[in-house]
Amino acid sequence: MSRKLTLILGGARSGKSALAQKLAAERRRDVLYVATATAGDDEMAARIAAHRAERPAHWRTLEAPTQVGNAIRAAAGQAEVVLVDCLTLLANNVLAVLPETVPAEVAEAALGAEVDQLLAAYRAGAAEWLVVSNEVGLGLVPPYPLGRTYRDALGRANQRLASEADQVLFMVAGLPLTLKPGPSALPG
Repeated sequence: MSRKLTLILGGARSGKSALAQKLAAERRRDVLYVATATAGDDEMAARIAAHRAERPAHWRTLEAPTQVGNAIRAAAGQAEVVLVDCLTLLANNVLAVLPETVPAEVAEAALGAEVDQLLAAYRAGAAEWLVVSNEVGLGLVPPYPLGRTYRDALGRANQRLASEADQVLFMVAGLPLTLKPGPSALPG
């Protein structure tokens, strides 16, 4: 299988992760699942546990809340598929530690450095990649500066990945819409 990058976008509970896992399972047996979530509270710990339970036991899991590209380079080995779930939480991990009044260009540069690492790791390997991310720009404008900075930085990161991706899918109510067709059609 040749290297391919698929970006799967959508809103909360749209089916992004489920589709990414389905595609990974259909394509190859050797999957590296890259989890960016951290359990900051009981609810998030429960979500992480549920995601773990949904994954096949033979998949390798890499937990990397930041510096994800470098961590993948070190851990990917002979993985045929790398599934990154998700860029949204990676953005949170990078941006939430910044001051509330951080200039937008500083926040975007911090997240941009993570995207640079991801793309460098992708280009350095031969695996197919599936990257999950939320589309957060369709809702209300956040009422506080860091929220607006987060929304804008993630939107630009999504645009950057989409421009590099071979295929971009947008999930709505569990249904995939093809925004950028890949070399092969979605499975039926």
